[in-house]
Amino acid sequence: MNFMKKTTAAILGLSLLAATASTDKASAETPEEIKKRGSVNIGMLVDFPPFGIMNENNEPDGYDADVARALAEDLGVKVNLVPVTGPNRIPYLVSNQVDLLVASLGVTPERAEKVDFSDPYAGISISLYGQVDVDLSSAEKLAGHNIGVARASTQDVSITKIAPEGANIQRFDDDASAVQALLSGQVEAIGASNTVIAELEKIAPERFEEKFELRQQVQGIAVRPGSDALLEHINAFLAKQKDSGALNAIHEKWLGSPLPDFLTK
Repeated sequence: MNFMKKTTAAILGLSLLAATASTDKASAETPEEIKKRGSVNIGMLVDFPPFGIMNENNEPDGYDADVARALAEDLGVKVNLVPVTGPNRIPYLVSNQVDLLVASLGVTPERAEKVDFSDPYAGISISLYGQVDVDLSSAEKLAGHNIGVARASTQDVSITKIAPEGANIQRFDDDASAVQALLSGQVEAIGASNTVIAELEKIAPERFEEKFELRQQVQGIAVRPGSDALLEHINAFLAKQKDSGALNAIHEKWLGSPLPDFLTK
């Protein structure tokens, strides 16, 4: 469970950065401006394994970091990976503190009102995951069972929407707490992303199983509104990465599985 416990220090440190965010008016940017400068500032999470982590050298790393480095190489510039947090990702972008985000930012209509998204470069699936000896094969069968979720998360929203009367949804502060509740038997199942499920399979093989999928969510690279030329360049880059198999290789490296089909359709 170290991958979850390591997040606290990063979040505390990064929260200080949020207070320094500039409120300058957002400005569109072009690939030519980035190339002229010779470097690109890319915001990424470092508390969301395996997409964003701090490695043993205390440097940003993970799936998002590899994608960001590949994009900088495609632009022909140096990359500056800027740690951001979930809450300050978009503020950092729109206040011009970073040029773009490769920060596990799920594409939603609400976020699309603030930033422009590229084609999907990553994605996660959210499923109900629980004890192998408990029949939770459909939403109707959740009645009478204890189900754990991270409060206000995608899985919380998804399970709350389908849960029948009599289902006991227990909300925890984060995924790590929900996972601990599952491992200790406090709950019989949890709503979890495929990345969390993969870690649980390593920690407690054959104790749990995926019951059914709740939803899929794609993640896009975000740029400031109006950065049409930059967005076009990023989409062309992603198309090349998918066609060549390079993005799949990054996915295999960090997630141990091929790029999901719903990202390549």
